[in-house]
Amino acid sequence: MSSKGGGTALTRRNYRLASDTDKPKATGIVNEKLLSDYLHHVFPSTKQGPALASLSKPLGFQDLGAHLEGLLSEGEPTEDSRGRLGPQPVVLDHTSGFEGLLFVDDDLLGVIGHSNFSSIRATTCVYKGKWAYEVLISSQGLMQIGWCTLNCRFNQEEGVGDTPDSYAYDGNRVRKWNVTTTNYGKSWAAGDIVSCLIDLDEGTITFCLNGQSLGTAFTNIKMGPGVAYFPAISLSFKESVAFNFGSRPAITYPVDGYLPLQNPPTTDLMKAHKLLGYIKNVLSTSIDAQEERLVEQDCSVWRLHGEPTVLVTLAHIFNHFAPLMCKVYLVEDVLMNFLLGILEGGGSVDEHQLIQQLLDLFWVLMEDYEVNECLKQLMMSLLRAYRFSPIIPDLGFQIHYLRLTTAILHHEKSRKYLLNNFTFDVLRSVVFFYIKTPLRVKEAGLEELIPTTWWPTHFDKEGKDEREPEDESADERLRRRAYERGCQRLKKRIEVVEELQVQILKLLLNNKDKTTGEASRYIFLNKFRKFLQENASNRGHPTALCPPEYMVCFLHRLITAVRASWDDGRRKSPSSIGSEEAYVPPQLFYNGKVDYFDLQRLGGLLSHLKKTLKDDLASKANIIIDPAEIQATAMDDLDEDEESGAAQRPFGAAAMGGALARPSWLSSPTLGRANRFLSTAAVSLMTPRRPLTQPEKVKVRTLAVEQRTEEDIEGSYGNDGLLLGRPLEEPNQPIADKSLLEIVDGIVMMYNLSVHQQLGKMVVVSDDVHEYAVALKDTEEKIARCPARRPDILDELQKSQKVFAEKLNHLCRRLAWINATIYSKEKMLDVYWLLCVCIRTIEHADNTGSLFAFAPEFYLSVAMNAYSALKNYFSPANSMEELPSYEETLTQLAAILAKHFADPRIGCGFGYRYTRLPHLLKTKPEDANLPSLQKPCPSLLLQRHMAELLSVDKEMAASFLNSVLNQLNWAFSEFIGMIQEIQQAAERPERNFVDTRQLKVCATCFDLSVSLLRVLEMTVTLVPEIFLDWSRPSAELLLRRLAQLLNQVLNRVTAEKNLFDRVVNLRLPGLESVDHYPILVAVTGILVRILVDGDRQGISRASSVLLSDPCFQLHSIQHLLGEGATTAGSSERKHFSLHAYTDYISEEEKQKVELMLTFLTEESKQAAASTAPTSEEDLCPICYAHSISAVFKPCSHKSCKACINQHLMNNKDCFFCKATITGVEDYSKPAAS
Repeated sequence: MSSKGGGTALTRRNYRLASDTDKPKATGIVNEKLLSDYLHHVFPSTKQGPALASLSKPLGFQDLGAHLEGLLSEGEPTEDSRGRLGPQPVVLDHTSGFEGLLFVDDDLLGVIGHSNFSSIRATTCVYKGKWAYEVLISSQGLMQIGWCTLNCRFNQEEGVGDTPDSYAYDGNRVRKWNVTTTNYGKSWAAGDIVSCLIDLDEGTITFCLNGQSLGTAFTNIKMGPGVAYFPAISLSFKESVAFNFGSRPAITYPVDGYLPLQNPPTTDLMKAHKLLGYIKNVLSTSIDAQEERLVEQDCSVWRLHGEPTVLVTLAHIFNHFAPLMCKVYLVEDVLMNFLLGILEGGGSVDEHQLIQQLLDLFWVLMEDYEVNECLKQLMMSLLRAYRFSPIIPDLGFQIHYLRLTTAILHHEKSRKYLLNNFTFDVLRSVVFFYIKTPLRVKEAGLEELIPTTWWPTHFDKEGKDEREPEDESADERLRRRAYERGCQRLKKRIEVVEELQVQILKLLLNNKDKTTGEASRYIFLNKFRKFLQENASNRGHPTALCPPEYMVCFLHRLITAVRASWDDGRRKSPSSIGSEEAYVPPQLFYNGKVDYFDLQRLGGLLSHLKKTLKDDLASKANIIIDPAEIQATAMDDLDEDEESGAAQRPFGAAAMGGALARPSWLSSPTLGRANRFLSTAAVSLMTPRRPLTQPEKVKVRTLAVEQRTEEDIEGSYGNDGLLLGRPLEEPNQPIADKSLLEIVDGIVMMYNLSVHQQLGKMVVVSDDVHEYAVALKDTEEKIARCPARRPDILDELQKSQKVFAEKLNHLCRRLAWINATIYSKEKMLDVYWLLCVCIRTIEHADNTGSLFAFAPEFYLSVAMNAYSALKNYFSPANSMEELPSYEETLTQLAAILAKHFADPRIGCGFGYRYTRLPHLLKTKPEDANLPSLQKPCPSLLLQRHMAELLSVDKEMAASFLNSVLNQLNWAFSEFIGMIQEIQQAAERPERNFVDTRQLKVCATCFDLSVSLLRVLEMTVTLVPEIFLDWSRPSAELLLRRLAQLLNQVLNRVTAEKNLFDRVVNLRLPGLESVDHYPILVAVTGILVRILVDGDRQGISRASSVLLSDPCFQLHSIQHLLGEGATTAGSSERKHFSLHAYTDYISEEEKQKVELMLTFLTEESKQAAASTAPTSEEDLCPICYAHSISAVFKPCSHKSCKACINQHLMNNKDCFFCKATITGVEDYSKPAAS
């Protein structure tokens, strides 16, 4: 084997031995006496004392092999397997010892349940003595862990602990099981370690959680001839654990007197420790050839200089040491602990060069397969240690393991091997960027770190803190400041871990380390993209996904590292933009260089876009789509549709040119499946920008993600790499390294996959603090009012007060951890940066006109979700108003909202002041599991910007409102159709259940309808002239469409004993949000605004349009206030009325509704009295609701204005004859002769 990484060429097993005739000066080997002294010093014999070592016979390289063999064979231990039966190593019995369906890892130590209640046991049993094994809890659901005999028979209902000879601990329900069950132990959580101990001398079974004994669980267990116990587990669907029977060193929490089920490799362990001692002797000894003496030195200063004496000595050691370092037990117990010891002195990782020298030595003296396996096992051991080490106040364990990981990755060759073969494989290395949240505050030491806790003490009825800091009492202020100081101490310790994690990523993003092949960054990029693909394509299989809590931490560290690399590059290229102005150029979305997997594009199916926009790609971006590729893609799509049995496709968008004006593909719901990415095999480029007469084609290689090279990504002379096909609208200036652009694109995708969802989940801790604080405040007030004659009540209240206070102390310390790791100011700035990246990316893509259709849909989603997170999740700890350029960013977001998105977030509206659905609070006020909504949090600034945009750009405003009305019509129609099916299913005698998925879709359509009504309420409040100023284009049409939809919603919801009522009264699980209140108050808000709060002319126009609609029914308006309920039997249940919701409807709002009802009652009477009968031939032949009022040119067909205006928004052909309409004129019926 040749030398790797520099130094003297030397083969480990066939090195050249020095002979007696070799001259020291020629060979570099020292003289015979000095060599003998050196070898005796490095390899001391344990059978003789130090004084005799100098008198022993001379030792040379010829005798060293035999001498070393003798030393290693001394004192070989014997293994004791008494009390145990079964093979070694101990694994899970995947051949016969299981029940149900399970997924077992390749090492036969990890298991995932895949059926109702699956069970599996190990291959080895014990019948006497004291034994232990450990279980690493990966999910905290329903599991029973313990011991069973061979006679136990399990099934899908009964598992470990449910039969007479099986015993189990269940940390999910906090119980122990042996046929019967009783309370026992503590609740476990993901990341905990359960130790299972059995004493077959005393007949007891004990369990420990994270090293702390939970007490003896069972005594007098069955023992005797024929009775032996196997480790066993039963677990429910998708729960997962990993066993440690002793295959790793010493078990994480060893218990005195108990042995692991699997024998440690004692012989190999003894040899490895001896050999490591010899290596240490080499490192601490230098040879002074001139003085002919040995010199002691500090190991840390040792360097691999290629001295033959040292290298040959080390080669003899590694001849035995290298094979041992391929075994996980020895790597973890010997090598990892040795390397950790090197770093124990503190200081920067860069200061410890010994680890770099040792890794050089490994690559020189070990075979490739040996060093590869050693590094893999070393990193796996570090990962396990990091993941499962306990949380202590200074995070010492986590820092310790991260420092060693960083030191190993500093070594270039090792780093590249690990990147190619370890990073992101099976989601492994993402664990290094996760900081787990301690569920047990006391065990994590947070009580010492944050001795004083604080929580809000003054609340309104919604549980919101009412008191401003300046109104605090002196005691409250002192407590709050002490709590904040504790939080800062915690944050600083967490920042140390985060900085180490960022250092690791900076090493992986290094693009200058090209001496040993491709730079690290390009290996990382390809692996990162593959990681995203796996998570995007396996969203229906949670066991294959990276946990979202890992994703959150990884995203923040990656943003920090990418921005640092971005700004480093800018310092070398001042003409490029800084990371604060980062965006993703639109070329990435259509040139086929970046794979977007199955994620949807804004324009729909990519195969359709390639066909309809191929001319635009050629003219705008110099990209030619090969017709053969289009045909092949079409055939693939057809085949896939036939295979799936779903030949349902969207109609498709027309090709667009010029400025992008509210295309239909942005407003209609996407029904088709997402398609594959644009293959670069179909892309040809014209290098110069010239007319398309004879395009000059450039060949583009088609490569799998993991095969791309630096040239494919960064490009070269005459090749733009990832930025191939720059449109004319895109500025021709350097942005940053192209690899960083793709990583930023991946970060946006990662946020969309799971990060936003996780950010929303963690808010629950803050909500819990508020709820318990409200409960504590209420209890204290009750104690103050409790009469002295009722000491029993006072005692119960004081017990409740103590429980609430203890819970708040725990939650406040947990919240401090979560705020530091997830909701800190730095994390908020990361999400804000991501929002700005999305906004700038959308703006640049929008400038390309029709090519905007290629932009991935998730950019719009992330823009909205990031804003929502900043607004709702990071407050009140951090305020969005403090962010840099906050108003400017909101202005840009408002423009995007109004132009491209049909479902923007809404502000507070009529009766919109709730966080729990009011109708549920009335029926089930004690239910703590009611859906909790975000608190209404209107952004006046965002609303002001939207109002300005909608007022100024009349055409865009009409397009936006038309889109919202289309979506509302679709959503409410779908909702009505689905509740009809649900009602029919519920009434069938042979089937009394409804599909839960159908219920979920139905509730989603209802919620979407309510949200869109709130959008309309906000719009009519901010810019009423859109509907009421008929000098604006389409204003009358929009008002008529609005009136039509409002009447339809009111009639469907308010009719007595109608379909809506019947489904609501079923109270089906999953349809809790479906009720009268949410949708009726949204409709009422719109009506009040146009009929009560407007000017006289606007009210007149609104009322005339509303009353002229054929669907208008006055009793629907009366229904809002509980009037008009005269139907027989209507008293069977309480009638809906806004008067019943006094906590959510203000007196002013109720008065406005009463005024509106009075006004409409009077207007409807006058309209009925003045309306003359209309003959059928004078009615619009399209709607038969209004009189003919318009004539089309040139064909002279007629209809009402509302119908023709609505028709012309989407089609220019005549409704009747298909002639192209060139104009529409007013029509009035000629007077009778």
